[in-house]
Amino acid sequence: MISNGKKTTPAKWKALISAPYMQPVIEEFSNVFSDNDVEIVLPVVEERLSEEELLRYVDDIDGVICGDDCFSERVLKETSRLRVISKWGTGIDSIDKQAAEKLGIKVYNTPDAFSKPVADTVMSYILCFARNPILLNSNMRQQQWQKVNGISLEECTLGVVGVGDVGKQVVRRAVAFGMTVLGNDIIDIDKKFIAETNLQVASKDVLLRDADFISINCDLNPTSFHLISNSEFSSMKENAVLINTARGPIIDETALVQALKGKKIAGAALDVFETEPLPLDSPLFDYENVLLSPHNANSSPRAWGFVHENTIRNLFKGLGIKNYSKMEL
Repeated sequence: MISNGKKTTPAKWKALISAPYMQPVIEEFSNVFSDNDVEIVLPVVEERLSEEELLRYVDDIDGVICGDDCFSERVLKETSRLRVISKWGTGIDSIDKQAAEKLGIKVYNTPDAFSKPVADTVMSYILCFARNPILLNSNMRQQQWQKVNGISLEECTLGVVGVGDVGKQVVRRAVAFGMTVLGNDIIDIDKKFIAETNLQVASKDVLLRDADFISINCDLNPTSFHLISNSEFSSMKENAVLINTARGPIIDETALVQALKGKKIAGAALDVFETEPLPLDSPLFDYENVLLSPHNANSSPRAWGFVHENTIRNLFKGLGIKNYSKMEL
């Protein structure tokens, strides 16, 4: 509970709320926590908590609503009370799931939470590079009546790396624009979806060779770490644009900078980075053909509201609070 004068005895449960999207609205749910005897701990969070920061809290909490905090094996082994990690959102690559399972700590998330807004973001990046509205607006404001070449999306090929929940939404939007779409995934892509969208399943090599735009939509795992590095950039068209709204470490940023410097690709759009927040001395700031955003592709009031509620329900489920699924939040 958030202290409101109603409780005079210690709460039964204590929960760490470290998810940056959850903290600003936590007061809206104060009665839900209070009524279920859950005390809330609100740490200061910029983007995520490190191992060292988590170690200050984990031995004194029963549950957590987290963002991309570093719940490593080292952190999890230091706790004697933690019963549940409720991830705000979908990706749980920052949580050592094997260690959690061995220690009996439940891990929950919200699958398919932000597929549509993230897919919208991918298409917005594609349109920016294809139609040049940012450059045209800048020129006009500098009183330059200058024509700039653009390209119609129906003339372009999009390669989607990772055809899961987000990837499928990207494919559907791109097909609606008339794009030719190539898809690649280590898991077999649903045949009904292929038939529905006319998606062309391609090897990674073919996708990188033929795509004008490449959208990264796969999970971060041992098979996808630095999936796009020097050899991959060498395979791309010089006019190719790389888009990443998935996880930063999927792209080798050093290799990306080298590719941009050598003009091996035409540009990039990045919502995620190997280090977040993006360091102020990052060379990515030096390139005008790189669009940058602060891990914001999931922005959607409706989606956020749903995830707020589902994440709280997952926390209560893990704590063993009865009737969690029927609570009015």
